[in-house]
Parts: sequence; C-alpha cells; structure tokens
Amino acid sequence: MPVREGEDVSFNTAPAMPAAPVDGERRIKFYRNPMGLPDTSPTPKKDQMGMDYIPVYEGEDSDDGSIKISLGKIQRTGVETAIVGKHPITRLIQAPGVVAVDERRVAVVSPKFDGYVVKVGNVTTGTHVKEGDVLATVFGQAVLDQAARLLIEQNSGWTRSDEAASPPGLKGPAGVVGAARRLQNLGVPEEFIDQVKTERRVPDTFTIRAPISGDVLERDWSDGQGFKAGDVGFRIVDHSMVWMMANVAEDDIASVKPEQRVTVTMRAYPGRVFEGRVKVIYPHLMKETRTAQVRIEMQNPDMALLPDMYGEVAIATGGNADAVAVPASAVIDSGTRQVVLLDLGDGRYEPREVKLGKTGDGFREVLSGLSEGDHVVVNGNFLIDAESNLQSALKGFEAPSPIISSDTKASQ
Repeated sequence: MPVREGEDVSFNTAPAMPAAPVDGERRIKFYRNPMGLPDTSPTPKKDQMGMDYIPVYEGEDSDDGSIKISLGKIQRTGVETAIVGKHPITRLIQAPGVVAVDERRVAVVSPKFDGYVVKVGNVTTGTHVKEGDVLATVFGQAVLDQAARLLIEQNSGWTRSDEAASPPGLKGPAGVVGAARRLQNLGVPEEFIDQVKTERRVPDTFTIRAPISGDVLERDWSDGQGFKAGDVGFRIVDHSMVWMMANVAEDDIASVKPEQRVTVTMRAYPGRVFEGRVKVIYPHLMKETRTAQVRIEMQNPDMALLPDMYGEVAIATGGNADAVAVPASAVIDSGTRQVVLLDLGDGRYEPREVKLGKTGDGFREVLSGLSEGDHVVVNGNFLIDAESNLQSALKGFEAPSPIISSDTKASQ
C-alpha cells in the first residue's frame, strides 16, 4: 500500500464505511454471506473463496411474513406467475381389464323332452352361425304324440283358429289345453306345427335351429346320441357386444360413475383405441387386490375383441363442474402442509398455506387459502422459498441474545 508524506505508518487498515446514501437511493442495511451461511457484515467484504458479500437493503426484510426479491434476480431465476381461476378438474384413472362375454347374449339349446339326435348340422365348436341356421335334426316321442293329437283335434273341428279365439288358458271344447299349446311348451318351432296342419301328417323328426346369431361355444351332441329333457346340446354366444371387466383401485372407485366414457387399448392391437361406457360398478371389493370390478360395455362389430383378452382401461373422471384451482407446479408440498407463494407485486411474495381438494389434468383444487384472481408463482417457487428460509435464518442470527436478569444470575 502506498504511504504518502505526513502519514503515520500503520499496519491496521481502517474499515471502509458504507457511503452515505444519495437522495432517492436505497440504504444498505448489511451484507450477507453469498453461500447462505449465517454470517453478516456491516461493510463490504469477501468470503474465503473470494466471493463478494451480497448487500441487503432496507425494506427487504419486512416482518409481515413476505419476502422481497430484487427484480433483476426474479428475471434471472425465471420466476413465472399464473392467475388463480376456475378449471374443470379431470383425472384419468387407469386400470387393467379383461374382455368378458355379455351374459345377456348367451343362448343355450336344451330340449324340453327326451329324444335322440338323428343328424347334427355342419356346426362345430367355434363356428359362426346365423339365426335360423340348422343345428340338428332330432326325434322325440312326446313331440310325435302331441302332433298326432293336433291332427285329431283338427279333424274333429277344433282348428287352430278356434284355439286362438278361446279364453285365456287356451282350453278347448273339452276344457283341456290344446295340442298346439302343448307343442309350444315343449319348445317345438312354429314351422313344425304349421307343417303338421298343412300336410295333415306327423313327420318323424323335426329340425332345431339357431335361436340367435353368434359363435358356437359348446357342441355336446353327435349323430345318434340320446338326450334327456334339459340336457345342453349347444351353447351360442353373440360377440357383437362384449364386456370389459376393469379392476379399479380402492382409492379411485369413488370417482367412477355410470355412463362415463372409457377408452381401451389392447395388447393385441397396438395403436388402436376402443371406446365404451361404464355400466355397472360391482358392489363388492376384492380383498386380495383391494380393487373393485367395473363393467364396461363395448361394441365389437368386427369381432376383434375376444373373451379373456387383456387391455388397459382409461376412465376420464370429473370435469362436470369448475372449481377454483391452481397449477400443480404452484404447490410446495412438505407432506404435512401445502403452501403456495402469493405474488403481492413489486417483487414481494407471501407464503400462503392452502387446503387442497381433487387433483387432475395438471391442476389442484383449492378449498381454502386463495381466491379467484390471485397471482401465484408456478415456476421458481423453490428458489423463492430457499431465499425466504435464508432471510429468516439471517434474522435469527441478527437477533440479540436475551438478557439474563440479576435474580436469575443470583439463583445460578
């Protein structure tokens, strides 16, 4: 250091005093450690790494719970704010599912009489049949007996038109149920009854036809096989509409409502999206998986969906009513409390504790703590929170130690 004439030689450097503030300028209150350490200085200085201490101006450490940050620092850190408003809270629930058969579209061919199978049609398991296709030709003694009785009644003058005009119960002149009704009760098709009346003879066999269009799941008959009343000959299922049985987690089941739209993706058809609607929410929970089954009806015109196929179900819940909400990035969640940073303007921010509701579509519903029209920080809030914690630590470091009273000293 240079020593001028007339100056005393001294090895103690006088501390530099902060310059007096010019009118209109802010007054520097103290300087703080640039690394966030609880160390302040009344004069400019450097830390051990050679970094300059950062000035703290008067008014930046207010006691109203807010934090003051310079506009330059706000710009450098990329702080962004958003307006609190109303948004539809929608959430996408995803669940695994399995394709199942629509129980209402299953038909069973089961005769109501004892008999024998004369000939099975060109039908096997897996064959797609149309309504009216021939399944089998059968013989049944009870059917032939009632067909013969029908001829006798017809020849005696009790025609089918007379039967149609009879009172409820379809009883004939003798007070007994007619043969035509007995044949209907045995499940004999109308074409067989008309054939008996038209040809005035009793055929030895009659044909059983497919009651619906669909795929044959079971074929239990063979040529020459006997059967008893109630035995299943064929089981046919219509796959033009199927069910998707989704397993929804216990936490999400309250958000699922009937008639909600559903999209389904299948492992067998990558890139293809199927649509359906929620129809039934099963009233029992599976305790092993803590899930509830949800039945979804899906159209299947091209028979692409096969029973027991796996798929991924996406149910869009909510969205019917608007709620006061903030972007999810605005919330600082510590696990026990949720806080947002309210922008007060002029570089001042206030931490505000909020109570949150539903979450979805990138927004979180605010039940209390904010009002519509408030501005909250959505980007850079963690940096502001760190600055707030730093200033709180510096205030605690500056606080004078408590004075111990004389009585306390005497007691000690």
